[in-house]
Amino acid sequence: MASKLKKIVISGVAGAVGAGLATYLLLNNDVDIDRWSVKAHQNQKRNKRPLPKREEQIKSLQTESFDVLIIGGGATGAGCALDAVTRGLKTALIEADDFASGTSSRSTKLIHGGVRYLQKAIMQLDYDQYKMVKEALHERATMLHSAPHLAHPLPIMLPVYQWWQVPYYWFGIKMYDLVAGTKNIGGSYLLSKKNALELFPMLRGDKLCGAIVYYDGQQDDARMNLAIALTATRHGATVVNHVKVTGLIKEPTNDGKEIICGVHVKDELSQKEWKIPAKCVINATGPFTDTIRKMDNIKIKEICAPSSGVHIVLPGYYSPEQMGLLDPSTSDGRVIFFLPWQKQTIAGTTDLPCQVTHNPKPTEDEIMFILEEVKNYLNPDVEVRRGDVLSAWSGIRPLVSDPNKPDTQSLARNHIVHVSDSKLITIAGGKWTTYRSMAEETIDAAIEACSLQPKFELSQTDGLLMEGAHGWTPTMYIRLVQDFGLDCEVAQHLANSYGDRAFAVAKLATITGKRWPIIGNKVHPEFPYIDAEVRYGVREYAMTATDMIARRLRLAFLNVQAAQEALPDIINVMAEELNWSEEEKKKQHKDATEFLQYEMGQNVNRASRDKIPINLSKDEIQTYIKRFQIIDTDRKGYVSINDIRRSLKHLGIRLNDNDVHLLLNDIDTTYNGQLDLSDYLQLHGEKEVPGEELHEILKEIDSNMNGQVELDEYLQMMSAIKSGHVAYSRFARMAELEEEKHEKEMLKKKISVERSGGGL
Repeated sequence: MASKLKKIVISGVAGAVGAGLATYLLLNNDVDIDRWSVKAHQNQKRNKRPLPKREEQIKSLQTESFDVLIIGGGATGAGCALDAVTRGLKTALIEADDFASGTSSRSTKLIHGGVRYLQKAIMQLDYDQYKMVKEALHERATMLHSAPHLAHPLPIMLPVYQWWQVPYYWFGIKMYDLVAGTKNIGGSYLLSKKNALELFPMLRGDKLCGAIVYYDGQQDDARMNLAIALTATRHGATVVNHVKVTGLIKEPTNDGKEIICGVHVKDELSQKEWKIPAKCVINATGPFTDTIRKMDNIKIKEICAPSSGVHIVLPGYYSPEQMGLLDPSTSDGRVIFFLPWQKQTIAGTTDLPCQVTHNPKPTEDEIMFILEEVKNYLNPDVEVRRGDVLSAWSGIRPLVSDPNKPDTQSLARNHIVHVSDSKLITIAGGKWTTYRSMAEETIDAAIEACSLQPKFELSQTDGLLMEGAHGWTPTMYIRLVQDFGLDCEVAQHLANSYGDRAFAVAKLATITGKRWPIIGNKVHPEFPYIDAEVRYGVREYAMTATDMIARRLRLAFLNVQAAQEALPDIINVMAEELNWSEEEKKKQHKDATEFLQYEMGQNVNRASRDKIPINLSKDEIQTYIKRFQIIDTDRKGYVSINDIRRSLKHLGIRLNDNDVHLLLNDIDTTYNGQLDLSDYLQLHGEKEVPGEELHEILKEIDSNMNGQVELDEYLQMMSAIKSGHVAYSRFARMAELEEEKHEKEMLKKKISVERSGGGL
């Protein structure tokens, strides 16, 4: 009774306040939804300084001294570099791996103020949480303006399944709009059950009362990070990836203290080492904050409490193309987002304490947790299958620890700017959305602590346009189609990834030899990435194959198997640009394959499939044994690459034996949502099948990697398909087609009594 009364009171209060708030917003509706378009800063001229080659950047680090040197090339580090250089400070940034190689490329891809943080601010009367949300909402609008090609508003639906929650959530979302004020990017609104299902038809309809839709921003996080770094470079900063700090340099002062005056570094590509003198050193290394701080003082207390957040990517049909979904209270109290991104669907995230590592891996338990939560919100027509997980990754959030709060979910992503006794400036914590304001605060602290003399005392970055934003318009892609003869989807992708630099990318594209499109050969048939992007990616300082597939092209994050299949061609193009030897190409392939296996979920996908018990009926087992024996014509007890070659030839496909063994030991696939053989036959008809394709078909079920398929491996695969742990298998489809052809041939051999002219 008390619980019901409490709900009624909450509904009444929320309804009254919400009604008043709605009236206020309607009467004061002066929000300019288009203010982040490039029209707002037409007077900003594009910096025409060309991007220097990496060799030139390295030379700068070896021969010059700097006012500010930033360690860390994530969002915060790149933001610090841009803030410092635009104030007139001589600036350098070094990153041990690649720009955005850590947390900054593994986010939920949202630019948001934090709905749940506002809820905590209101419920707990926490003013610090409120300030963080207010600041983030300002920065959200700034990011949408500064890089409109990489960021856009996204409506997000909050489904409601109990009537008393409708006014409760509606009030909370309206408060979110109110806190945003003139920086709001779209007004929230209430939907009936019918309208909610029209906009999000995959949604579970039973017991649905209605839904509330609000707006946040969405971005391509890795390319946004890169755009910030490149913009800093255009303004004169020296920005270099794959350069690692090995130590801090200190010098004594007159009062007996030691002050940091530079760093020892090592180029991870050339293995060369040298010193870089700097008046101020900034530690912006995210989860590795304490590693650098301990170089300064080994006894320092750790301030970073790392938390692992896993995301998975599902096929695009799991969500509408222009509508996300928020589950505000999962089974264990976390928040789950379900968002369209790059024509696929991102679901996440988890939130668990973890150890800091350079190679975080998603776990099966975390993947299954997300899938189970997703099931609760989708209708029965959408079968949520383990085999539909196209990619999975774990990002380490650099949360700032508070010993008074027991779990990471209670940790706000507030940031800390700390100045050590030796003048090491550390920026720790925070969130993607507030990278710019965090950088501003950090450079302010650096100027004061290290007595720097900037040309401009105040930050110049609020509203500063990023790389590619100056000439971008929403319809710019049409010029790419008309002027270059690009495929429309490819042109849209280039415009939205490179902004006005898309024309420079298009100029590098090769001729297709087709009537249409004229130029732009895709690196994978299912995605709009073209070979020109690989060449341009090298100019954007992609130095390894992993840099390319993960952070210049987003292929590894969208579909781990497609990335694996595109890898050889990508490496060949990079080899032309970077003069790689055959040995270096093999090394790059090995390193990138390991990245896909361990960090992008390929191995955990395969392990999930392989541990499924054989759950086939007696009839199913007999059917599959029959199919297996049709392919294994010699009754060896296993299927070899020659058996697959013979079977495909039998199905009418001519074979190409060139390089048939080249990738036998390199390709280790999972095939959770790729082209099956029937699609392949429809696409290729009588064309040749590369040797790589044969080995991929073999490897998809060769669990013990001995170059052949045993019967138990085949049955395991069929069980995995039945249970949904694998979506498709080309080998399974090939076996099915072989059986059909075998049955037809056997039928032809049987001559009926009537046709023989005999009988009694």
